[in-house]
Amino acid sequence: MSSFHVPLKRTVDDSYDIQIGRNLFDDLVQDLLNGLTPKASRYALITDSNVEKLYAKDLHQKLTEAGLKTDLFVMAAGETNKTRETKISLEDQMLEAGFGRDSAVIALGGGVVSDLGGFLAGTFGRGIPFINYSTTLLSAADASVGGKTAVDTPHATNLIGLFNQPAKVYLDIECWKTLPVREIRSGLAETVKHACLADSELFEWLELNINSICSGEVADLDDAACEHIAYKNCEVKYTVVKKDEKESNLRQVLNLGHTAGRAFETLCGYTYTHGECVAIGMVVQIEIAFDRGLVTEDERNRTIALLKKCGLPVSVPEGTSLENLVIKMRTDKKARSGKIRFVLQDGIGAMKSFEGGSYSIPLDEEYILTILKKMM
Repeated sequence: MSSFHVPLKRTVDDSYDIQIGRNLFDDLVQDLLNGLTPKASRYALITDSNVEKLYAKDLHQKLTEAGLKTDLFVMAAGETNKTRETKISLEDQMLEAGFGRDSAVIALGGGVVSDLGGFLAGTFGRGIPFINYSTTLLSAADASVGGKTAVDTPHATNLIGLFNQPAKVYLDIECWKTLPVREIRSGLAETVKHACLADSELFEWLELNINSICSGEVADLDDAACEHIAYKNCEVKYTVVKKDEKESNLRQVLNLGHTAGRAFETLCGYTYTHGECVAIGMVVQIEIAFDRGLVTEDERNRTIALLKKCGLPVSVPEGTSLENLVIKMRTDKKARSGKIRFVLQDGIGAMKSFEGGSYSIPLDEEYILTILKKMM
C-alpha cells in the first residue's frame, strides 16, 4: 500500500467594497471598465420579473452602450422560485448563449436574486465572479455582507448552497422608493434583528426614528435615515462575519429569529414575506430568552413593541399547527444530531454564549411547543 500527500495550502483575500448611494448604474459600468472583474469578457445580468420592468432594461442598455457584452436573463419573481430548477434553467440558458469561464454574473434585485445568482456564479464553470446590485432594503440588510448563497427546497430553505463572496456590492437606496410598504417592513425586520443581537444604540435609534422610514401604511423613507440603517446593517453583519466567515460558531447569531421564522416561512408556503417570518421568529426566541432569564420583561416588551411599530406580525397566525411548526424547525441549518438549536438574545444588543462557548443551545421540542402555546 502507498499514499501520496497533496499539499494545497493557500491564502485567499476575499475582501470587497460595498457602495451605498443612489442611482449607481453609472458607477457599476465605470468599475467594470476599470477592471472590477478583470478576467471577464462577458456578463450575465440576472434579475427577476419585477425588477426587469423597473431597472434591468436600463442597466442592460448602459452596459451594452459602454461596450460591455451583456445578456439579460430573467427569472420569475418571488421566494417560491428560488429553487434548483430555476438555477438549472438559468445555467442552461447561459450555456446555450455561449457563456464560459471568461464570464461574470451581475445579480440585480433583492435577496432571492442575490442568493440564486451568487450560487449560480459559484458553480458555473467551477466558479466565476459575481456582483450584487441590491434594490431592496431586505437584501441590503441580509444579503449584502457574508457571501452566503443558496436555494430552497420543499423540505427547507437555504440548505443547498455555498459560501461565495462577491466582487463588489452596490446598495442603491433610490430603488427603495419603488418598493411596496410591505417590503420596506420586511427589510426593517432584519434591521431590528441586527440591533437586538449587537447594537443597543441602533435599537434605541430605531425606537425614536422608525417613523422616518415607515409609519403605518406609508413608507416615508427619509434619505438620511435610510443611509443610516443601510450603513449600520452592513457594519453589524461585517463585525460578525469577519470573525467567522464560514459559520463555525459565532456567525450563528445572525440567525436570530430564523429558527422559528424560516420554519414558518416554509410551512405557510411563502405567503408571508421573509421579514414577516423573521419578526415572528424574533418573538418566539425572545419569549424563550425571557423564560430562561436572559432578557427582562421590559426588554421583551420593548422588542415586541418595536416590531409592532414597524408594522410587522408579532405572533404565530391563528390556525397554524404548532406541532408542524416545531417539526419544520428540525430542518434548520443549526440543528445537530436531530436536536433543534436556538440562538438567543442576552438583553438588547448582545447574544448569549452557552457552555463551551457555543452561541446556540439545543432545546427540547416539548419545551418549544410549550412556549409557542403560551404565545397563542
